[in-house]
Amino acid sequence: MMILLFVAIFATVALVLLAVFSAGADDTKQTLARLDSIRPGRQNVTGDEPLVVRRSDALSAIPWLNSLLERLDLAPKLRLLLYQAEVSWTAGRLLLTSVFMGIVPGWAVFMRTGSSVLCLVFTVFCGSLPFLYVLRERNKRFDRLRQRLPEALDMMVSAIRAGHSFTSSMGLAAKESPEPVKREFRQCFDEQNFGMDLRNAMVNLSTRVPTKDIRMITAAVLIQKETGGNLTEILEKVSTLIREDFRLQRQVRVHTAQGRMTGWILSILPVVLGIALYLLNPKQMSILWERPVGLDILYGAGVMTIIGGLIIRKIVRVEI
Repeated sequence: MMILLFVAIFATVALVLLAVFSAGADDTKQTLARLDSIRPGRQNVTGDEPLVVRRSDALSAIPWLNSLLERLDLAPKLRLLLYQAEVSWTAGRLLLTSVFMGIVPGWAVFMRTGSSVLCLVFTVFCGSLPFLYVLRERNKRFDRLRQRLPEALDMMVSAIRAGHSFTSSMGLAAKESPEPVKREFRQCFDEQNFGMDLRNAMVNLSTRVPTKDIRMITAAVLIQKETGGNLTEILEKVSTLIREDFRLQRQVRVHTAQGRMTGWILSILPVVLGIALYLLNPKQMSILWERPVGLDILYGAGVMTIIGGLIIRKIVRVEI
């Protein structure tokens, strides 16, 4: 068992290092190729070759892992998740980091305690940390977008009233709005300029930003296109609704801050206290995983802590 764990850790570390160095080598090759292409006196011999404008994003810098991820249905979801979080990782790097961060602590816990259940718990928890980080960055980006979205809608309303079309008003909002509204509106505007239908462009926008605010804007624009109506009045009301909804959610977060902090403290305190007691008296704390009764106590405490954290989260989580 120890030999297999050592081989797994060594292979994971080797794959991570290979991904890092190969990514750096690819960047160097691309830079040299660009410099070579703009040298004076260099002429394009094959001038009739078609220009490829389609974007090709590699899922991993490791060739065999890239080909494996391209065959899996999970790869597009991971790519969309990384795009929504605006994290400059590949899907392969996310998976390798998760595997590495899960195996090493799990192996250390198994070598110290000899308990397979504790090893599995630490492996799953530590392995999920990269995904939790990406989800946290995704939620933070969506909050920034929701906060700045009403200003962009007000700008579009002013542009439409001045005589611009909806597409050109979106392009104006994409040019003047801050990130991340600028990036999403710019991509939607470019898709329409390249010939995509308005419905498909708005559906793509709601897919990249799956929030109720963007879905509300998409539904309002598409319904107005099919049935008619005053688009400026619709967008103005949507902007007011989004602004009031965001303000109400901020008030709810303020009122539930104490409950959320209590949940975090009650969930983390047993773990921190156990580590501190182990550092002070390792022999006494080792009884918990050296005897069957101690393991039962650990399992019961872990299950009750998780259940208590979920109950507190359910209480303080208010859906608006």
